[in-house]
Amino acid sequence: MSGRLYVVGTPIGNLEDFSVRARRTLEEADFIAAEDTRVTLRLLNHFGIKKEMLSYYEHNKRDKGNLIIERIMKGESCALVSDAGMPAISDPGEDLVRAARGAGIAVEAVPGPCALVTALAVSGMPSGRFCFEGFLSVNKISRRKHLEELKGEKRTMIFYEAPHKLAAALKDMLCAFGDRRIALARELTKIHESVISTTLSEAASYYSENIPKGEFVLIIEGKAEESREYTLDDALEIAKNIMNAGSAISAAAKEAAGVTGIKKGDIYKALLAQMK
Repeated sequence: MSGRLYVVGTPIGNLEDFSVRARRTLEEADFIAAEDTRVTLRLLNHFGIKKEMLSYYEHNKRDKGNLIIERIMKGESCALVSDAGMPAISDPGEDLVRAARGAGIAVEAVPGPCALVTALAVSGMPSGRFCFEGFLSVNKISRRKHLEELKGEKRTMIFYEAPHKLAAALKDMLCAFGDRRIALARELTKIHESVISTTLSEAASYYSENIPKGEFVLIIEGKAEESREYTLDDALEIAKNIMNAGSAISAAAKEAAGVTGIKKGDIYKALLAQMK
């Protein structure tokens, strides 16, 4: 009988955010798959948990992933954790979850803090629709290509960024998107937490001269809807199509005025002139 894989969210800063269920899961699991065992050991020590840990990160995920799956298939339960937040979000845990599901292993979420959602919630930026773009490439060409593909994105965009790459990323974002609103969240839930609301131009200028500290979540507004300037000819074309659908001239002029912002009387007069 196979065991189970638990995907366990851990604090992104403040240890008081560690849930009772998450703690119990780590205590009861047969072993823990950790991105960095040194980081996870500090968490375990804080809560007095003693448990076997197995290192699972980007550069060993293939070999260790197979080992973890084999152990679960033999009946053991594994708790997957990342250094902070929810595993499998911009994290090699994604591959382990996929492999577990492919092997028919039950995967259970033990939800916890997530930096991207936390940052969005306190940013004041539109949150009805958003997209998460993760970390940008270190490679300048790849980074700029990624950003170029997002120029027309209308949803709020969320990125993770390391401090040593921040200045270059902001400069490339300004070139790709123009001067949009941005919120820069850092050290979330920690003592020095800050969320700065500004513009891309101001942020790029500031961090070109000031060394950033801490991991950042960048939240950038999507592309604004472009307002079209209608001409009288545009309004007449719209009105004629409405009339062809069976509406009277007055009703067509009124509806075309609502779409274009051009006065109903001007549209009506122009229609009459063309009908003479």
